[in-house]
Amino acid sequence: MKKLLGIFFAAAVVLFFLLWKILGGITDHALHVYVLNIGQGDSILVRLDTGENILIDGGPDGTVLRELAKVLPLYERKIDVMILTHPHADHMNGLLEVFQHYQVSNVIITGVFYKSSAYEEFMDQIARKKISIFFAHSDTDYRLGTVALDMVYPLKLAQGDRYENLNNSSISFRLLSRDGTIYFSGDLEKEGEEELLRSGQNLHAGVLKAGHHGSRTSSSEALLEAIRPQIAVISCGINNTFKHPHPETLQHFAERGIEFFRTDMDGRVDITAEAGQFFIETENQKRPP
Repeated sequence: MKKLLGIFFAAAVVLFFLLWKILGGITDHALHVYVLNIGQGDSILVRLDTGENILIDGGPDGTVLRELAKVLPLYERKIDVMILTHPHADHMNGLLEVFQHYQVSNVIITGVFYKSSAYEEFMDQIARKKISIFFAHSDTDYRLGTVALDMVYPLKLAQGDRYENLNNSSISFRLLSRDGTIYFSGDLEKEGEEELLRSGQNLHAGVLKAGHHGSRTSSSEALLEAIRPQIAVISCGINNTFKHPHPETLQHFAERGIEFFRTDMDGRVDITAEAGQFFIETENQKRPP
């Protein structure tokens, strides 16, 4: 009888660990970046090799919930750090839905002035849930698990500031890990990029999340020279009215040998950083970097 119970116990333990792995309970010790397919907007999930989650923007609507469910374990209901690069609707509105379905521990924002009911609701959610707020600027960096968030823009505290072009208030930062560096642009446009370049900061990264959905107003040649990425990812919607990405931006990538992926054609773009290399899989077609 004891032998039989031992066999059942061993089988139960094996089954438990198999299910746990299938559901995502065991990390593969790699850094994963998922550029989510949320239409015309931005939303990126970073899942650390130690299991923490960073959500950068939330897209224009609740599509982000469907996309998160595809890449997170079924039981996972925590976002360790939420970053709102700037409060335009195509980056912010989906985050309102995230607050309702996930436990958010920390929020990184600029705190710029922007009058909209959705932005007011966003700030109210943070206050009601007593979520810790950090105001991003280039003098303050952040650590989480095995990565550092090297904030490069805005150059100074922007809390309460008014911007004629809200895109140029965007948080831009480098995610630094032992396996590589990824640059996130937000919607920063050329005027902001020029100010950033004048600051003389190190911007080099292997992967670039292209600015402003591949618009000609971002990802200037000077910025590309400073970042020197091998790979770029563009988040944009199918047949969007802005005609993003613009041909000029794609030409700049091609001239520099930068392989680019775009969510309107490739669907979700999955980036895995491991052993100093980046591996790319796309929702619609698998292909190596």
